[in-house]
Amino acid sequence: MTKFMESLRSRQHPLIHKLANCIEEIWQEYLDLSPYQVPEDLGYVEGCLEGERLVIENHCYQTPQFRKLHLELAQVGNSLDILHCVMFPNPEYALPIFGADLVGGRDNISAAIADLSPIAADRSLPRSYRTALSVLSPIEFSQPRALPQWGDIFSEFCLFVRPIGTQEEEAFLGRIREFLTLHCQIASQTTPLTSHLEVAKVIAGQRNYCTRQQQNDKTRRVLEKSFGSEWTERYMTTMLFDCAA
Repeated sequence: MTKFMESLRSRQHPLIHKLANCIEEIWQEYLDLSPYQVPEDLGYVEGCLEGERLVIENHCYQTPQFRKLHLELAQVGNSLDILHCVMFPNPEYALPIFGADLVGGRDNISAAIADLSPIAADRSLPRSYRTALSVLSPIEFSQPRALPQWGDIFSEFCLFVRPIGTQEEEAFLGRIREFLTLHCQIASQTTPLTSHLEVAKVIAGQRNYCTRQQQNDKTRRVLEKSFGSEWTERYMTTMLFDCAA
């Protein structure tokens, strides 16, 4: 693989820049990446939000274990920086869904969330994940945040905080590195499912995850202000949270 593009991240908050690089470096190290076909008009998008320029940049890949690895970077003028990442497993792999989001301005990150979200009907993570996550060192953040009403898709290990200062930002980055490394290592050693029933359960779990995420009113409102409701619906259901076939 060629070196990943620096692109928009070099103009974003340092934690977003570092996290984007971290995510792609771990993908490169542990997974066999190949290009993912992004709709031509959705890879790079420009719009206007309340008089400020809005830029969205999407980087997508696929692997034998993951049907779509999606890293989205967005920027609104000089006031708002966004990173959004989701790893959608192939339905033949009964893996949780890794997701991470950072939202902030140039000076601070107001929201930082990361999780390995279960797709099982009983909302439990596979034993291998529970065991590994349970032994991670606890991290104390001064400003934890409450999950949204639709947030029952997240695991008990979900991290949702407002990191204050460089030390907490680095702690958050380190925890995501641990989540991602663990996820990629387990995924690369996982045997694909052969039962149609088990595959159907995975698809149902992924659909539930996507449906819940599509209920994020904050994301929808920002996009609708810039691009209208029709475009926003297409973007949220084909780029951000497209359900497994």
